[in-house]
Amino acid sequence: MLRALLEAGITPDLIVGTSIGALNGALLATEPSLGVIERLEGLWRAAAGGREIYGDRPWTQVARAWRSRTHVYSAAPLRDRLEEELGGAHFEHLAVPFECCAASIERAAEHWFTSGPVAAAVMASAAVPGFFPPAEIDGEHFLDGGIVNSVPVGRAVERGATDIYVLQVGRVERPLTAPNNPIDVARVSFEVARRHRFHREMGALPPEVRAWVLPTGSGSSRDDSFTAFRSFDAVERRIDASYAASVAFLASRESP
Repeated sequence: MLRALLEAGITPDLIVGTSIGALNGALLATEPSLGVIERLEGLWRAAAGGREIYGDRPWTQVARAWRSRTHVYSAAPLRDRLEEELGGAHFEHLAVPFECCAASIERAAEHWFTSGPVAAAVMASAAVPGFFPPAEIDGEHFLDGGIVNSVPVGRAVERGATDIYVLQVGRVERPLTAPNNPIDVARVSFEVARRHRFHREMGALPPEVRAWVLPTGSGSSRDDSFTAFRSFDAVERRIDASYAASVAFLASRESP
């Protein structure tokens, strides 16, 4: 999606992101040009094709889950890769204004990071419950921002955006179906909550604001499995499908 936008000459004045959107958005904010695409594709191919990001062997993950009672993966490999990519960047020094959202445990509230070290804030925004440990910043603990604001259209409006491009990867264009196993119950419950807020915010856009939701290209149903994010082939299919669909979408939409 991002490649299609940049190739069409559409560059951001503001980036807001949650979870994976925070990670992708942070890199874009350091390099708002086509050069960032190679960095992002390399990051996600590495995540799917080896142990660089998610770290270790299955028995180690089981042992960690047993010891911690809270998470399967160590946050260290992703944090180290982020630090490498971001070079210790602070929000105040990014090429494009960037904000990311996380869920505060102590305050049971949505929290937006707008200053300080970017990597730490992104790790908080992407602390998927059960996958990674809660992120601690200044004595406060945070979980994945998708819990409170998965597709932050409203935040972009609050910050003055009038033309918004939504790069969501949750396939909101696909209808949900009733779950049939415990994992699916959790997935569908989360989808209902996040889609409800997203559709409410899209429906409440002021008349002067225009928003375009870029398509995922749907991809293969094989890519909907719980472990698809670890599949190199699935990552490749999703990159190719979303790029082709987004190019076609941008060519056919009303120009801003």
